[in-house]
Amino acid sequence: MKVVILAGGLGSRLAEETSVRPKPMVEIGGIPIIEHIMNWYMSFGHNDFIICLGYKGSEIISYFKDYNLKNGTCIISSDGKIETINKNKKNWKLTLAQTGLNTQTAGRVKKIGKFLQKDEPFMLTYGDGLSNVNILKLLNFHKKHKKLATVTAVRPLARFGAIDIDNNVVKSFIEKPKSESGWINGGFFVLEKKVLSYIKDHSEAWEKGPLPRLAKEKELLSFKHNGFWQPMDTLREKLILNKLWDRGTAPWKKNNSEFKNIYHFRKNVKQA
Repeated sequence: MKVVILAGGLGSRLAEETSVRPKPMVEIGGIPIIEHIMNWYMSFGHNDFIICLGYKGSEIISYFKDYNLKNGTCIISSDGKIETINKNKKNWKLTLAQTGLNTQTAGRVKKIGKFLQKDEPFMLTYGDGLSNVNILKLLNFHKKHKKLATVTAVRPLARFGAIDIDNNVVKSFIEKPKSESGWINGGFFVLEKKVLSYIKDHSEAWEKGPLPRLAKEKELLSFKHNGFWQPMDTLREKLILNKLWDRGTAPWKKNNSEFKNIYHFRKNVKQA
């Protein structure tokens, strides 16, 4: 099953980093956040990725092209040819799709439709958010309910502590309560290919066009995830994720030994 990652936005709220690199290439523990996301999917056996490029997409292309040389042993033969012995490669398959600098999120999904399987659902998520959502349970939920789309619903921690006050007396204090606004869109979608027909044009945002239409027709279900979920929209959130990684307590980290197989770079760049 294909996994589509939206990786073309400007990331303006993280300008400290994104002025020089696309947000999906911002590093957590020395590893681009997009690779963390891919590792999570691969831990459930899904390694066929379509990455929707836009802003500074060449940086993402270069990273994956250079991955062979960075993680293998090169032998230069007498005739000058370079042979790479795959040593610690990940067996992902990549389609890097140039979806345009100014294309909106729904438009990016529309443009990569030709790379999707005709009669198979696909997964979609944002290239700047980490979670420990159980992908197997998510897929089973989607297949069981037979709707066109499933979104992972999350309840993020509030930014500030909450206090319960009665007659000026603080009755309780919660350092990081769940958001009172309830469930929100956490990404990690499962979609039938028919959802592309709900996208009118390339200028539509995913959240403002197709999702409301799907909801109106009762074709959008929520898979409620009570575990870890954290976006990386700001420098503060990047620091939170790095701290979790450095402490060895990152909820999205799995044993990656199963990924140390032959690295397969199927395509260089495709024009969507």
